[in-house]
Amino acid sequence: MTLREDLARIVKGDVAEDAPTLQKFSRDTSIFERTPKVVVFPKDADDVSALVRYVRDQKEHGNEISLAARSAGTDMTGGPLTDSVAVSFTKYMNHIGEIADDTAIAEPGVYYRDFEKTTLAACGMIVPSYPASRELCAIGGMVSNNSGGELTLSYGKTNDYIRELEVVLSDGSKATLAPISTSELWKKESQNDLEGEIYTKMHKLLRENEAVIEAARPNVSKNSAGYALWNVMDKSSGTFDLTQIIAGSQGTLALVTRAKLGLIKTKPHRAMLVVFLSDIKILPEIVHRVLKLKPESFESYDDQTFRLAVRFIPQIISQFGIIQMIKLGISFIPEMWLVATGGVPKLILMAEFAEETKETALEKARVAGASLADLPVGIKIARSETESAKYWTIRRESFSLLRKNLHGLYAAPFIDDIVVHPDDYPRFLPELNALLSQHKLLYTIAGHIGDANFHIIPLMNLGDPAARAEILELQPKVYDLVAKYKGSITGEHNDGIIRTPYLELMYGSEVCELFRQVKEIFDPLNILNPGKKIGGTVEDIERSMITHS
Repeated sequence: MTLREDLARIVKGDVAEDAPTLQKFSRDTSIFERTPKVVVFPKDADDVSALVRYVRDQKEHGNEISLAARSAGTDMTGGPLTDSVAVSFTKYMNHIGEIADDTAIAEPGVYYRDFEKTTLAACGMIVPSYPASRELCAIGGMVSNNSGGELTLSYGKTNDYIRELEVVLSDGSKATLAPISTSELWKKESQNDLEGEIYTKMHKLLRENEAVIEAARPNVSKNSAGYALWNVMDKSSGTFDLTQIIAGSQGTLALVTRAKLGLIKTKPHRAMLVVFLSDIKILPEIVHRVLKLKPESFESYDDQTFRLAVRFIPQIISQFGIIQMIKLGISFIPEMWLVATGGVPKLILMAEFAEETKETALEKARVAGASLADLPVGIKIARSETESAKYWTIRRESFSLLRKNLHGLYAAPFIDDIVVHPDDYPRFLPELNALLSQHKLLYTIAGHIGDANFHIIPLMNLGDPAARAEILELQPKVYDLVAKYKGSITGEHNDGIIRTPYLELMYGSEVCELFRQVKEIFDPLNILNPGKKIGGTVEDIERSMITHS
């Protein structure tokens, strides 16, 4: 009996091994390709349990097999890629559950765009940690990568909104994880099952290594590297919360089958300060002054992204309705003129202020602009969300623009998500620019400038062996520099294939050994997404890198 036949016998959902399906699931939005043996589309949590039990039994009998969970496939690290069994949730496990007060329940295959539309209609609230791929990503990926985005500056990351997770553990058993008290922890530890063992061993590991773990806690604004050991025990509330280590674990510890997420109501009126900057040296001072006014978001993109956006205006606006297409097309006329006359600024900064009234939002934007009056910058106030739409469109579509429209070149995310402290801009940025200048790369920079989170996307011909070698040469240099400034090698995008080998540069061997122990506690047979977070090598990067676009 074939693997597909075996799996089709034990799940209610679908199991596919046809070439088009395998090809589709061999890629995400990273620089990698791994072709699964089969793709399973589970119908429900019972299917997921049956699947995990089957794989566990096969592994116990010496067969090399594993599972990799996948939601919408927007991961930029190779996180959901596997050459074994891919588990896809968007086909069937895509239901939104109860929406009550300030929480909502969703299965991992729910697209964020549908989730947001539903929660807004029900109670006018959202989960604000959506990434730039908000129209494409799904809830499972947001939890598994601990996603963040344009609103993280004000509202935090996905882990801040997790209230409860239903998961399948590595033996196929189900568990419901949520913050628990000390007395509840004792009860969990008394259970004679894998869940009880996990609680017991994790409590012991965290208690015995408390000082080491706390010292390793990244103090930058966001981080998705490694396992967030420092978030599990909250002394102030007296809680123990394993959802905080599942968040960002990329499906390596358990498979999430349902999430209860907190919701918030954002402020209704917005105004944007747009800053056109040609002298990068004054960027730190701009950021420092604008952050004093507490913008809801503070984003940026560079001149290369700007030029590409103007070049591909038809493709950008074609995804909107006809009226919005016309409005956006007209609004881009000044940008087309700038490109034509060579007046494109080096960086475009977008500070958006959200308030209860339109007047208050506008006043904050004006005050922020006035605070920059003595600096050599251009300033514009976008007075409404309609006026700011074109800037958001370029920022949100920047990676997609690169990936889809540059024939012969591939948008290669490998140094794409570094985070430092804004106060370190004056020293860090010149060193980063000097490092990048040593490599003849065409690249774009976009990101969350208020969080000092940079998305650097080189444009490369991955069919050229020299380009692939360049990735392996440049990546550790950039991460060494980030480590020097005590930053994070990934603020949002996570580790996957691309960064797992470099976690020790950020954390050191002692903390990485704790990560290894956590993986063993949750998944002793290493059947859940192996090679991500733990055990990944530079050789994995080399063997999985695509050689074509």
